[in-house]
Amino acid sequence: MTLDDLRVFVAVCRAGSLSAVARELDCTQSAVSQHVKRLERETGVSLLERQPRGVVPTQAGLVLEAAAAEGISGLDLALRRLRELVDGESGAVRVATGATTVRHFMAEAVVAFRRQHPRVSLEFRTESSSRGCFDALADSSLDLAWITLGPPVRGIEQRPVMELPWVLAVRAEDPLAARPYVDPAELGSTRLIRLPPNSTSAAHLDAACAELGVRFAFDTSVADWDTALLLAELGLGRAVVPSLPGLDVPGDRGDLRLVPLPALRPLSVGWAVRRWDALSPLARAFADTVAERGGRTPGAQPTV
Repeated sequence: MTLDDLRVFVAVCRAGSLSAVARELDCTQSAVSQHVKRLERETGVSLLERQPRGVVPTQAGLVLEAAAAEGISGLDLALRRLRELVDGESGAVRVATGATTVRHFMAEAVVAFRRQHPRVSLEFRTESSSRGCFDALADSSLDLAWITLGPPVRGIEQRPVMELPWVLAVRAEDPLAARPYVDPAELGSTRLIRLPPNSTSAAHLDAACAELGVRFAFDTSVADWDTALLLAELGLGRAVVPSLPGLDVPGDRGDLRLVPLPALRPLSVGWAVRRWDALSPLARAFADTVAERGGRTPGAQPTV
């Protein structure tokens, strides 16, 4: 029994004629009859009754026709949706992100992707850490996760998209605010606002400092980069943070100044997936769009 057998049988039941279906399929009446006979051999019952003006389904034939028609209809719908996914016409892309990711890294990409794929749903799930993103990828139907790149993780592929240089965030009146750059060694006696202690970015910063023989001291801890910037802007301390896209360096954000720390090794961010070669065309298109446009706000020019 094949799908073609069932399709031909349903067509014969609806047309009431073997010859009419043969003409429609551009084949012989004998070929159409062979499809029906194969079904009858598989089911062990007669499915069609010959009459002077064609054929009609038997009681058993009616049962099979109803089930086959429903199944074929559902299968055709599924195949149509699969073609739409391949063609990029509709579907969904599910992304795990950190608390500040969409605003800083995906603003223009989301707008551009939606214009190109208006029928595609974008679904974002917020995770508090790269570890949380890895767990979400492993345990759900998520396609992509935007992470701070770290050590290899079993079952996860990581792909860098951009590097973020480190900056010192201070109030405008801070003695260091007007400097073109700051050497990390100058901050040894300063108590800083600490990035999330268990985060990949904090671990990267510690490692970058260790490479220079520098160790920072902290007196305040925050949950994300934006909070660190806000506290620095309020004058509640200095913060060493990645230079997030959309922030000028050195820059002016109200009372906040961002002073480069070029001696520190930059922080890499990018995509994590279960398998790149298994991504849907839509998910791959979104990942590529973010890589091309990441860090730009709608209507803005790329930051150099």
